[in-house]
Amino acid sequence: MATIDKSSSIILGVCLIIGLSSLGYLLGNAALKYKAFERTVTVKGLSEREFKADIVIWPIQFSVASNDLTQMYQSMDRSTQKIKSFLEHAGIGADEISYSSPAITDKSAQQYGNQAKPEFRYTASQTVTVYSKKIQVVRNAMGNLSELGKQGIVFTGNNYQSQTDYIFTRLNEVKPGMIEEATRQAREVAEKFASDSKSLLGKIKTASQGQFSIRERDKNHPYIKKVRVVSTVTYYLSD
Repeated sequence: MATIDKSSSIILGVCLIIGLSSLGYLLGNAALKYKAFERTVTVKGLSEREFKADIVIWPIQFSVASNDLTQMYQSMDRSTQKIKSFLEHAGIGADEISYSSPAITDKSAQQYGNQAKPEFRYTASQTVTVYSKKIQVVRNAMGNLSELGKQGIVFTGNNYQSQTDYIFTRLNEVKPGMIEEATRQAREVAEKFASDSKSLLGKIKTASQGQFSIRERDKNHPYIKKVRVVSTVTYYLSD
């Protein structure tokens, strides 16, 4: 009876050894295959295009000085009307023109110590703003603004509030095509890498799209916008 139990134990032990060896082989083989399957390459694809802005915001700021408050307001009204007529004559509609309230400064109320009396007690500034989709019409008007200067209007355009702004609003229209281009470019780079490494390009493992950026092409052409996006794609590689 003891001999039978001993034989059974030996057989069981041999079976366990064989089973564990087989399991180890299978796990090792699976790990090797998994490791081979995890070979990847990460590439980036760029899409960059230029578009013309479709909205322009043009603030025209001017100033007036006087010792008589009533005369100053009258002068501002005349200047505003001259600017309005100039813009409409240039092809800009009345509905594309808006006016800010005048900002008045009383210099006599700002006197400190023995400062000299200013030549003009009152100064005022006002902004006429053009908001239009007619980019070229507005740009033509900008080039002829000196005509108003010859009529005695004093422009103040050296601050941030008076800077012209060009806006590109059609980003959603161009997104699909640019994403497709960036993804295609990324795949071309990945295929070149796979070819050079004597590998085969597999399926996409992960993909991410960067943020779209919009900036001026250069300082001399602020109405031309450069739109840019980068896609990052990781592909599987195989032998």
